[in-house]
Amino acid sequence: MKLLSCLFAGILLACPLVCQGSQTAKASIFCYSIRFQRGIDPNGNYFLDLGSTTAGTDGELALDFFSSGYTHSAYLSLTDELFGDMVPGQMAIDVPDAGDANKDGVPDFFQISQGVTNVASSGADHLASYGDGAVTATWNRNAGSKDGSCRLSIKLLPSQPVVFTFPFEILEYKGPINYTAGTNKVSATLNLAQTGNPSSFMKGPAEFVKTPADRFNELTLQAGIWTNESQQAVGYVQHLLSRVETWPTNYYGYLELDDDSNASTFYPYGIWMLSIDDLNDSNHNGIPDFSDDPGSSRLPRHPRLELFQTSTNLLLTLHGDVGYTHEVQQLTALESGSWQTTTSFVLTNDPQVVVLLPPPVARTTFWRARAR
Repeated sequence: MKLLSCLFAGILLACPLVCQGSQTAKASIFCYSIRFQRGIDPNGNYFLDLGSTTAGTDGELALDFFSSGYTHSAYLSLTDELFGDMVPGQMAIDVPDAGDANKDGVPDFFQISQGVTNVASSGADHLASYGDGAVTATWNRNAGSKDGSCRLSIKLLPSQPVVFTFPFEILEYKGPINYTAGTNKVSATLNLAQTGNPSSFMKGPAEFVKTPADRFNELTLQAGIWTNESQQAVGYVQHLLSRVETWPTNYYGYLELDDDSNASTFYPYGIWMLSIDDLNDSNHNGIPDFSDDPGSSRLPRHPRLELFQTSTNLLLTLHGDVGYTHEVQQLTALESGSWQTTTSFVLTNDPQVVVLLPPPVARTTFWRARAR
């Protein structure tokens, strides 16, 4: 039986989207300091500790505070087990440049999901009684593990390079950020747990103020206070976050921890990167709800239908906006006005093929599509 068909373009349900309200995105913070344990030479004659204080024992290899030209620096404390001597010193060294393969704005070296294998870097040191010298390092850490190993070669005497093996740790916290977006600011609460050590956490409020001239892409994190697993207050200062052009659901910027009671003091493990990835896009306009105008809406375009008949099936090809619900309706007499919905689905491809099941039995059948 030959079917006579008349196709109608989609009729839109004109229901504007409501305000997004409270929503949830993913947040991560990555520390630019690396935590080292004590280094030991193969013969056990020397121990080497490093840190961001003159005692050199808190294990922090921090962003360069010596203005050395290298990426990182630390104070050193060398222990000679044979004589019991402790020798102070300083070191500046580059950490490997592992690039940014996942294009999220954070160097891969500081992300636990990315690993390093036998990557070399170099630096310089000064130790009392030994003088100045060159330093070389070889880094290894498996992707997915916060823990790695660094082999650090230091010349204590011209003919005696000593290789110390250090276990080291990358500091990363991840968790949900619950937020409510306003016209000029975003109010949020974060609950972050350390990757590989979930008993360690940081949580608390955060407020982001939109930049008036570029409110969709730039927000300023306001100063505030979080708490950690020991219920200690962890203060942070104001910094700018930007939306990543190559990863448009992601916002990133510095998170700088500080002690409000003594702002002039170097804060250990204080420089981090904050990354927020928001997949919410209620109006499908390509701007995450985190920085989009609340209550803004974009109506889907009118869908378009094409009819095809195969030897076994009758097919409709639907053109429309991906992510919106589309209803395919049919009737056999236009004067009746009784449109019946045959299928309803969220469009995942443009165009998308719909098999008409069961096949229509009337000689004349009309179809239309509605998007909402």
